[in-house]
Amino acid sequence: MDRLSAQDLSFLTNESSSAHMHVGGICIFEGPPPSYEDLLDHVRSRLHLVPRFRQKLAYPPVPSGRPFWIDDPAFNLEYHVRHSALPAPGSEEQLRNMAARVFSQSLDRTKPLWELWMVQGLTRKRFAFVTKTHHALVDGVSGVDIATVLFDLKPVPEPAEPDHEWLPSPEPSAATLLAKDAEGVLKTPVRLLRRAEGMVQHPRRAVRQIAEATEAVGEIGWNFANPAPQVPLNVEIGSHRRFEWIRSDLSHFKKIKDTFGGTVNDVVLAAVTGGIRVWLHGRGVRTEGLELRAQVPVSIRAEDERGQLGNKLAVLRGPIPVYIEDPVRRLEACRREMEGVKDSKQALGAEVISRMNDFAPPTLLAQAARVNFSTRLFNLVVTNVPGPQVPLYVLGRELQDIFPVGFLPPNQALFVAIMSYNGGINFGLLADYDAIDDIDLVAEGIERSVAELLEAAEDASREAGADTAEVTAKA
Repeated sequence: MDRLSAQDLSFLTNESSSAHMHVGGICIFEGPPPSYEDLLDHVRSRLHLVPRFRQKLAYPPVPSGRPFWIDDPAFNLEYHVRHSALPAPGSEEQLRNMAARVFSQSLDRTKPLWELWMVQGLTRKRFAFVTKTHHALVDGVSGVDIATVLFDLKPVPEPAEPDHEWLPSPEPSAATLLAKDAEGVLKTPVRLLRRAEGMVQHPRRAVRQIAEATEAVGEIGWNFANPAPQVPLNVEIGSHRRFEWIRSDLSHFKKIKDTFGGTVNDVVLAAVTGGIRVWLHGRGVRTEGLELRAQVPVSIRAEDERGQLGNKLAVLRGPIPVYIEDPVRRLEACRREMEGVKDSKQALGAEVISRMNDFAPPTLLAQAARVNFSTRLFNLVVTNVPGPQVPLYVLGRELQDIFPVGFLPPNQALFVAIMSYNGGINFGLLADYDAIDDIDLVAEGIERSVAELLEAAEDASREAGADTAEVTAKA
């Protein structure tokens, strides 16, 4: 009976019929698909590695605390693992459309909050997995969900059978849930008292921490006081989705950042900026002096917490300087502003708020979560998740590509997720079906921006090489 964290609860609170709070990915494999029965056996053999995936939500009869995760005694693997096929010719566009329909449907909250679709019939003798997991269950940076535990590092699957058969714990009664809830409420003053004792014993450290926390929360408050500009990305959304993807080479991003400075993430933001700029111009929007604001989630999970389920995320304010025409100057602007954000106290402020939320009653948590999503702080979400740089396998089939899929908060019609894997870096663009029927323009703009940055990096390298050769010749 693990209690949901405050942040996990916020993803449930903010979910609606149009704003789904599930995330996932599209994994494309080489080779013929396994049989459905073999896939079921494979998933079943790994479920003990992610116990949360056999658990469902349980709410106390009196809503005085956060809900709990409990074992689902009626757990049915065949409900969660699904089998589908594309009609001929089995194009990637058909796969994207099929995945968009899957992500347009909410998960059933009376069951464990995940689905895994095996899709066969893809061209060139390939098949795909479409994974879908509620954000309350797992975050993208912790790196553990049902898809993760299915992968092997070798073509021959590693044995991972559980030591014993899974037996669900009895479903708790309403009285048990109420007692457990009351226990958590009663422990809150004790935890606060322990913190107070620590502050008394170490007053200098406490004063320093309070000063840093105050400054950090102040920076978060500044964001609330300065909303993002109004653009066609920020409109009322419906429940239906479009999905587009982009394949790219991680070495290209590394060459660009090695040439001009910064990080791969800075290059990603610059490329997304180029794509949004192209899209805005296609909509007839003038971009002079216009800088959008991206919500950039970062992990605040400690190293000893890696691999745990649940969310420990902070949100940074990332720049989208669409007013800059030159791609290299866009990159420089992104790098400069992100350095300022990293030097600020934004991440610390989010962590302080997250900790305090764990003591807040659920009604206050719900209101705070709604303010966070409803206040127009950001124009879109851009998240970059580093993936493994070695090939992965499922039942002997090699994973070729993985395209991450995010979620759309209320009044945000675009989510850009990026993930690197085995030398590649792929973009997944999730959009509202009606608001952005020209999502291909954003994708084309991102590809063009990367190509322009790479060309500029190669030109700079050639010029540097020529200068070096000239100096050597003179010497």
